[in-house]
Amino acid sequence: MLNYVIIDMKQHVGAPSKPIVNLGEKVKKGQLIGTFEGLGAYIHSSVYGEVIEVNEKFIKIAMDHFQPDEYVKIKDTNNNLEAIKEAGIVGAGGAGFPTHVKYNIDLKGGCVILNAAECEPVLAHNMKVLLNEPDKIVRGIKYAMEMTNASNGFIAIKPKHKNEMIAIAKVIKNEPNISIKYLPDIYPAGDERVIVREILKKELMPGALPTSVNALISNVETVKRIVEAIEDRKPVITKDFTIGGRLSYAQNSAKVFLDEPIGMPIKHYIDLCGGYVEPHGEIVLGGPFTGKHGSEESTITKVLGGVFVSMPEVNDAGKFGILACECGAMEDRLSEIVTSMGGQVVAQEKCKRMKDVNGRFRCEKPGCCPGQAESVLKLKSKGAEAIITGTCEE
Repeated sequence: MLNYVIIDMKQHVGAPSKPIVNLGEKVKKGQLIGTFEGLGAYIHSSVYGEVIEVNEKFIKIAMDHFQPDEYVKIKDTNNNLEAIKEAGIVGAGGAGFPTHVKYNIDLKGGCVILNAAECEPVLAHNMKVLLNEPDKIVRGIKYAMEMTNASNGFIAIKPKHKNEMIAIAKVIKNEPNISIKYLPDIYPAGDERVIVREILKKELMPGALPTSVNALISNVETVKRIVEAIEDRKPVITKDFTIGGRLSYAQNSAKVFLDEPIGMPIKHYIDLCGGYVEPHGEIVLGGPFTGKHGSEESTITKVLGGVFVSMPEVNDAGKFGILACECGAMEDRLSEIVTSMGGQVVAQEKCKRMKDVNGRFRCEKPGCCPGQAESVLKLKSKGAEAIITGTCEE
C-alpha cells in the first residue's frame, strides 16, 4: 500500500505556490504548506506526516500510519470570500481558476449557474454528489448568489439525470429564486458559452466571459468546497473524481471516488479497482475528450476529474491527418496519440469554426459542429491515410 502523497505546487491558474515547510518537518492534515503572491491559491497538506522531499515543484509527505479525521481549520472570518481564499479553492472542473478572484464581482442582480452538465463521457462524480448531498449544493448556490449580488440561481443539468433532478427539486421547492434548467445531451454541454446560450438564450463571442452577461458559472464540486470552507472551515485537501476503462472493477461501470486525499498517486486507485485488464493502453488524466497522458506516478490534484485506462494502441498505424478542435484535444495531444500508435503526422488542419482570439484559437459555436469535407480533402491531398480529431459530429 502506498504511504506517501506528492502535493503539486501548481494546481491552479497563475504562478505556482511557494513551499513554506522544511525537509523533515512534521505536518498536520489541513496545515498550510504553500502560499502565493498575485494570481494563485493556497496549498494545504492532505495528510498527517513528515516532509521527505520539498522543492519548488512539489512537496512529498510520508504519511503517518494513523490518520485522524480532524484537520487544521482555516482562520475564522465572517467574510465568505476571504474563507474561499484561505481554503485554496479553485475551479474543480478542470479550469483551476482561483475562486476567490472569480467570485469577487458584482453581478448587479444577474445569475449564478451551477454547471451540472457532467460534460465529458463516463464522468459520474458530480452526479453522485448531487444525489447524495443536494441540500449542501443548494446552500452553496445561495452563498454564491449572496457574494456576487445575484438575484437568481440556475441548475444546468441534462434531463437524463432524472434521479439527481428529483433530489435537487425537493430541496429547492421553497427557494423561489433557484430553478432547474435543461441542457441538451451533447458535447460540450458543460462549456460556459454553451451553458449561457442554452440557459440564458444569449450568444457569447469567442473569448467573452459569462460575466459580460451578468452570469457566473461554477461546477458542482467547486460549490461543494465553498460550503465546506464557509461552514466547516475546511481547506481543499480532498478531491472527487471518476476512474474507469481497462480496470478489473471499473471496466463495465466506472467507479466514483469522493473526498480522496490530494496528492495520492494514481497507482493507489488502479490497485483499488483490481488492477489492469490486459492488454491496456495509456493512462489518461481528465475526461476522454480533453484529458492528457498520465502515469501511475501521477497524483490527484484540485482539478483532476477523471482517470481512465485506455484500450491498447494500434502499432504502425500509418500516416495521419490531424483535425484540431478547441472543444476537444488540440494538436499537441492528438500528435501524442498518433506517436503512441506508431503513426506519423503528415498534415494538420483546424476546424473551420476555430478563430484566433488574442493568440488562442476558440470555437465560434461550441456544440454545433460544421461539415468538414473541405478539411478532410486537404488532409488527404497531403498524404493522410487516416484522420484523428478531438471531437466532431461529422
